[in-house]
Amino acid sequence: MNTPVANITPNLSLIANELSLSITQVRATVQLLAEGSTVPFIARYRKEATGSLDEVLIARIRDRVEELDAFDKRRAAIIKSLEERGLLSDQLKHSISRASTVNELEDLYLPYRPKRRTRATVAREKGLEQLAQRIFSFTSKDPLADAAGFVNVDKAVNSADEALSGARDIIAEWISEDAPARADMRSYWSQRSTIRSIVVRGKDTDGAKYSDYFDWNEPVKSVPSHRTLAILRGENEGYLNVSLSPPAEEAIGRLEHRFVTKGDPAGEQIKLAVQDGYKRLLAPSMETEIRNDLKARADTEAIKVFASNVRELLLAPPLGQKRVLAIDPGLRTGCKVVCLDQQGAMLHHDVIYLLGSSTTEAESKLAALYEKYKVEAIAIGNGTGGREATAFVRQIMDGRRLPKDLPVVAVNESGASIYSASDVAREEFPDHDITVRGAVSIGRRLVDPLAELVKLDPRSVGVGQYQHDVDQTALKKSLDDVVMTCVNSVGVEVNTASKQLLMYVSGLGPQLAASIVEHRNSNGPFSSRDQLKKVKRLGQKAFEQAAGFLRIRGADNPLDASAVHPESYHIVKKMADDLGCSIKDLVNSDKLRQKIELNKYVSDKLGLPTLQDILEELDKPGRDPRQRLEQITFAEGINKPEDLQPGMKLDGVVTNVTAFGAFVDIGVHQDGLVHISQLADRFVKDPHTVVKVNQKVRVTVVSVDPDRKRIALTMRG
Repeated sequence: MNTPVANITPNLSLIANELSLSITQVRATVQLLAEGSTVPFIARYRKEATGSLDEVLIARIRDRVEELDAFDKRRAAIIKSLEERGLLSDQLKHSISRASTVNELEDLYLPYRPKRRTRATVAREKGLEQLAQRIFSFTSKDPLADAAGFVNVDKAVNSADEALSGARDIIAEWISEDAPARADMRSYWSQRSTIRSIVVRGKDTDGAKYSDYFDWNEPVKSVPSHRTLAILRGENEGYLNVSLSPPAEEAIGRLEHRFVTKGDPAGEQIKLAVQDGYKRLLAPSMETEIRNDLKARADTEAIKVFASNVRELLLAPPLGQKRVLAIDPGLRTGCKVVCLDQQGAMLHHDVIYLLGSSTTEAESKLAALYEKYKVEAIAIGNGTGGREATAFVRQIMDGRRLPKDLPVVAVNESGASIYSASDVAREEFPDHDITVRGAVSIGRRLVDPLAELVKLDPRSVGVGQYQHDVDQTALKKSLDDVVMTCVNSVGVEVNTASKQLLMYVSGLGPQLAASIVEHRNSNGPFSSRDQLKKVKRLGQKAFEQAAGFLRIRGADNPLDASAVHPESYHIVKKMADDLGCSIKDLVNSDKLRQKIELNKYVSDKLGLPTLQDILEELDKPGRDPRQRLEQITFAEGINKPEDLQPGMKLDGVVTNVTAFGAFVDIGVHQDGLVHISQLADRFVKDPHTVVKVNQKVRVTVVSVDPDRKRIALTMRG
């Protein structure tokens, strides 16, 4: 973030109030961000400065600062525009300076905004503004008689009625641009509008997937995000006509109450102008605004859901550094098989066939590969043919050609095909085709899901909700935050990490990540964190931001394999010296650590939060915060939707969580839906409070609809 602190200081109090934080916390966070510190670094290593704010709040402060900075720049641009055109009065400048929302600011500017020729513009050119002013100020006691004085054939005003019509056009524009009236209408539309959708004539067959919305309406203020996005997608694809409005008569009545004085001769003309101004100008403007607000609200919720799912997927339990045999299933074209070493390097690739007379050969190949490469686990993609491949492998195990305790794990292969055709995959495996690359990706996802999935655009991992319909800039920013948070919370082994993984480490990015890999390839593995300073273009600031999140296992200094930041090494050294032992002794001995009195090491810059983190890290240096891998075994004999019957109880794994429920893989190549109302024997407002992606669950089949390809499940009772 490059926003100078001086520019946003007046907003600190506002942000603090909005987030229920102290100004001190906000100021310190903003200062650190302005100095180039990243969100993960601030959350982990600057707790004393921020009062132990977590990454969520730090990111919210960052985002709000950017929003307010953009708002202030817009305010300045408006004031400059008005000054240059000689339109800025002291009162207007005061009002603009006090505006606190974008809508309020734009409403004030609207009457002065350069615009195309309108009906009001034409009326002004005909000299009718003075007549409009008389009527609107109620100084005209006989509008028709007054209008007669403005008849001018040369200006195409041929009658008093034409003069009144032009005056009403001007008044209608004044009403539609009146800031208080717009604020009132905006509030009214937000509370009273209904969104309606009907099927486009002749599209009821082609657009069957939107049949739920062929004749639909509900209040705007309560429509859930997923329904908003579904309806708008149906409209964009040409299947639905969508409208949004409150009761028109009621809205017009509010405006008449504001602008019309009953019994006044000018009142009838103003009333006509109100009706015209509302229908022709104000209502379309409000519909656009409320639509945009509704879409933004839906986007925010959908992005939040997607980010939460991606986080769970990235932090899925890893198998760890094991020798893996990975199978990318295929029935007709065969299964691609690869063998990987503990670091994920490919040692061998082959093809086996599970149909016909080739099964015996396939058995022999798998058994031989197991022996030759000392395989410690088998990863099988969960796509088409995955259940058959799993059954085949277990059959070999039953025949004693593979050990019964060999882990066989179904791996979510969403996005594997995208990876296999990507530049990253071509760079890693220039001499192999996409089938080999896809199988490697499946194996690596078992070993370390995070390290492999960072090579993909998060939007392609199959856990989103209308992710292609939401604001893509906001989505990318949110997902980048999630990936960075996950990578830095786990930590990265600098000597084995890919360029794609390193680029998400705090303070690095693509160029420095590439420089680290290049240095590693040219000079061998790093033996200490201090050696990172020799990497080209990796300066002191980048080192400060990144070092604590990079691990060097086997380094002489055990702290290099931990989350203890190098800036705190001297504190750990003092702790060890005070106990008369080495740092290694301190790491290896719980008894020694229990003797440490943290209060002795508190200083102006170092407080108990960081000292407590250091002590916890000494207990388990470089610990992986991810849970242990839990295998999922699907029910035997249930391989396709046709095998399902209502009432069946099955084990499954959550593949996606949305605002309306959770999708569960039960091993039939089509995920079932547990609607939000079926997630628990209680009211559930947010599905994420009950289930998470990759969670093992027990479900009951409610119904199967083969025509619409829908499987309804329940987790109740």
